[in-house]
Amino acid sequence: MKDIIIQKLNEIEEKENVKIILAVESGSRAWGFHSADSDYDIRFIYLRNIEFYLKLEKTRDVIEWQLDKTLDINGWDLKKALCLLYKSNPTFFEWANFPIIYKTSEQWEKIKEKVNDYFSVRPGFWHYLSMAKRNYRLYLKTDMVKFKKYFYVLRPILACKWIIQKETPPPMEFEILVDTLLDNELKSVVFELIEKKRNSNETELIPKINVINEYIEKQFTTLENIADSLPNKKEKSYVELDKVFFGFLINL
Repeated sequence: MKDIIIQKLNEIEEKENVKIILAVESGSRAWGFHSADSDYDIRFIYLRNIEFYLKLEKTRDVIEWQLDKTLDINGWDLKKALCLLYKSNPTFFEWANFPIIYKTSEQWEKIKEKVNDYFSVRPGFWHYLSMAKRNYRLYLKTDMVKFKKYFYVLRPILACKWIIQKETPPPMEFEILVDTLLDNELKSVVFELIEKKRNSNETELIPKINVINEYIEKQFTTLENIADSLPNKKEKSYVELDKVFFGFLINL
């Protein structure tokens, strides 16, 4: 599958006249709790030619290339990506830290040096807490649940705990978060669930796991009580990102 993905990325570069500076696997395969039939979620950041960035007309800053049962491929223009980094957009930090990399570049390595300087605790925390609460409300309140949805609640909860303790973007690998931050009495339950997920299909249902639901609800209360004490956004400037971006344009 990797060869097919690389071929798709090459097609994008040729047909869209762009340079892909980063392409990664996102979603369950990168988080480490995919099933045998999970699709491949490819995310990329691309750079266009200088004329594109000098146009007065508003130009589209995303490429949505493919969406089917096997591949989900889309990407952001570099300018859009850097603006999201400036705003401490949590999704940008995920793309920057996904462990499965299909394509990288010298440009990306220069950007990566700056990434953590723009991370802000409060927006990152609220992003993950809101995600966890929404997924819990939608998927884990019934007697029978898709057990993969437990990971879509537990992972953002543990990401919140990581942000509180480390004040850095959380790692993408779910098992690292579990091993580092989950209560000891739940670790074996969750690791067993991960193994079952890897050997099942995406739609399999299981009875609600009360001990995990109870943990989740307790964490919501604890995290909400902590929220107001979190630091506000860092004072940041576009200057360093402008330097990086202008440097890329000059060398096009």
